[in-house]
Amino acid sequence: MKRTFILPLTLCFFICAFSSFKNFSKKKQHGNPSSKEKNNLYDLDNFPKKADPLAIGELVANRFLELPHSQYGSPLRINEPRTQVTYPDVCTWLGGFWFAEATQNKKLFKCFEDRFQPLFTTEAHLQPKPNHVDNNVFGTLPLELYIQTKDKKYLDMGMMYANTQWELPNDNVSLTEKEWANKGYSWQTRIWLDDMFMITAIQAQAYRVTKNTKYIDRSAREMLIYLDSIQRPNGLFYHSPEAPFVWARGNGWMAVGMTELLRILPENNVDRPVIMKAYKKMMATLKGYQDENGMWKQLVDDPTMWEETSGSAMFTYAMIVGVKKGWLDNKEYGKVARKGWIALTGFLEKNGDIRSVCEGTNIGATKEHYRKRLQLTGDLHGQAPMLWCAYALTTKNL
Repeated sequence: MKRTFILPLTLCFFICAFSSFKNFSKKKQHGNPSSKEKNNLYDLDNFPKKADPLAIGELVANRFLELPHSQYGSPLRINEPRTQVTYPDVCTWLGGFWFAEATQNKKLFKCFEDRFQPLFTTEAHLQPKPNHVDNNVFGTLPLELYIQTKDKKYLDMGMMYANTQWELPNDNVSLTEKEWANKGYSWQTRIWLDDMFMITAIQAQAYRVTKNTKYIDRSAREMLIYLDSIQRPNGLFYHSPEAPFVWARGNGWMAVGMTELLRILPENNVDRPVIMKAYKKMMATLKGYQDENGMWKQLVDDPTMWEETSGSAMFTYAMIVGVKKGWLDNKEYGKVARKGWIALTGFLEKNGDIRSVCEGTNIGATKEHYRKRLQLTGDLHGQAPMLWCAYALTTKNL
């Protein structure tokens, strides 16, 4: 009986010892990532084939070129008459220029430039009137064309939009607009979240082409008044004072607005430290709200909401730029940016349209207002930041 009892124990010991050794070997091989695998977690240069930023950028860029001008970016409004080029088209178009330049794809750049030419002739009526923050951002396009071609017709058109953003019109001006202008701010100031991309983008472009610091300085001052007015203690932003909800795309406009401004703003600008602090505070909080898949929710701080792509792409772009510019820690935020980009590519259709883009959204009184917003496919509010991300990942000159 003793012998019978001891044999299983002995056998059991050897089996356990072998299993432990086997498991230990597996951990060495698989459980503890090699330094190369660890580096891949925050690598912004090498991606799986399905997330290749060069291929994705070309796909999304060509998809934009296939389509006519949109009506505020929405695939639901294709039958409405076009009265002007709207800001979602401008943002996507600008991303296309950036991406073509970054990848030195002259043929693609020419396609984007050719699309612009009718706006001087047969489509001249689609040039937006320079009377609203969402209209004046159109000037970023001719200024980008001027930077690349040095054709003066682009300079004249673009600078008109940059200058009129601060030049008070002679008529149809409200008391509030006059008050903003008298304080040295743009008369188009509204303290709306998307303003901080629309204003900073055109003014930064004007600075790039003229080197006149008044454009970038006034853009920085404008950013400060917005940050002082609406940034929450945790770095995020409510949709409005009347709508205390952290809507993803609204926050996305602030994220990319600060990113674009800091990307161009001289190091010696007196307002730069305050804007950088606000940017870093926002990025730190967003890092904590990224979900397990790499996305952000329709309401950033509500885990029960659906994953929304336009805001997620904007946050990802802001972090890619921050990491590549050295503003954010490479390992800490590179991991977030990489995970975000790979997750976003999973929402792309074969034709280059991205899914789960929140439709245009006014302020709401309840969370359900945001939960029930339509999730669109191919809306330019999502296409644009996907191109920005592809640009930021492929460029060598941020």
